[in-house]
Amino acid sequence: MVSPQFLNNTPNEQLQNAGWNWMLGTDTLPYLTNEVVAVKEAEANAYYEAANTLYDCYVQAAQHIIDNGLWAEAGIPDNLVEMIQLTWDDDRHWHLYGRFDLAGGIDGKPIKLIEFNADTATCIPETSVVQWAHLKANKLNDNQQFNTLYESLVGQFETIRSQNPDLAPTLLISTMRDYPEDDTNAAILGEAAREAGFDVAYAFVDEVELSPTEGVFRQDSQSTQFEQFNFWFKLLPWEYIAEDEPEMADLLTQIVKNRKAVVLNPAYTLLFQSKYLLKVLWDLFPYHPLLLRTETKPLIDRPSVEKVLFGREGANVRILDEVGAVLSAVGGDYANQARVYQEYVEFPKDALGQRYQAGVFFAGEACALGFRRGGKIIDNTAQFVGHLVK
Repeated sequence: MVSPQFLNNTPNEQLQNAGWNWMLGTDTLPYLTNEVVAVKEAEANAYYEAANTLYDCYVQAAQHIIDNGLWAEAGIPDNLVEMIQLTWDDDRHWHLYGRFDLAGGIDGKPIKLIEFNADTATCIPETSVVQWAHLKANKLNDNQQFNTLYESLVGQFETIRSQNPDLAPTLLISTMRDYPEDDTNAAILGEAAREAGFDVAYAFVDEVELSPTEGVFRQDSQSTQFEQFNFWFKLLPWEYIAEDEPEMADLLTQIVKNRKAVVLNPAYTLLFQSKYLLKVLWDLFPYHPLLLRTETKPLIDRPSVEKVLFGREGANVRILDEVGAVLSAVGGDYANQARVYQEYVEFPKDALGQRYQAGVFFAGEACALGFRRGGKIIDNTAQFVGHLVK
């Protein structure tokens, strides 16, 4: 059983002292708790090793899809296939970061992969800054955390610069309007990029101009002149671009092909994002200790979780018993997508019955741990809970 440790002081003062005042608004802190999950050093190391191993497995699974042309099975839209292949075969298109969601790992429970948020993972501010500041606020050793996310992001941006010496380090970061959580994630990424030597600017996605022969632009609000950027980070999922903005998908393919910009995260992260990869992983590595059996048809001899290929934040997830009866379900906007069925595993619980899902960030290597706490299905109502390594 999980026994969260209550800490008396909030991290507000430490965030202000560190210059992170923008994180103190009502849009970013309401779901943070004043508790932390205490993990043993061996458990933190196990999360680290698990994420590194899983990333290697994902690379092999993605290569399997490409080699066998399993684009349709993985739910990959036709208008992104060319760009996925272009970016996969070119190391200059470096995967910046992602987050593994994991069950177990504490209270003696084995670690099991739930899924990989490889394209537009959030929880960056909470993981990298807030939980660190929470320890500082309570006069605890801030080294008692598995948390080098910010430093790892800086290192990743430095790698991206070194992989692309022909391009000036100008980075445009874009989010969609009216999503303040996305803006806070983008702000952390921007600070890390600046520290790595990038000139950084921001624009909402609808303010960005794309040219197949010139690249990525935004119009400066002061001078009204258009500025060109050689790197574009967009907190907009690739599948949304393919389905809702097919013209953008085509323009970005031409921009990448013509070497006019590098787009982050690369298009191939959509392969990692597809939950069909969970089935491919099981096919390639059956009974791997980190994996749960996953098929494209309902499992008939054990409880399972029905997931759509590109659902987010628990949407359209159903928990089924061993005969297929629905035990729990969350609605959503993805009901028309194909599905996979992953063996059900219980999340660790506390005395109140709340469940804990571990999130391990990967940025070049596994680099940070945090927890989300909620019901049987961890959805967008879950709280973030930091951790303390004892």
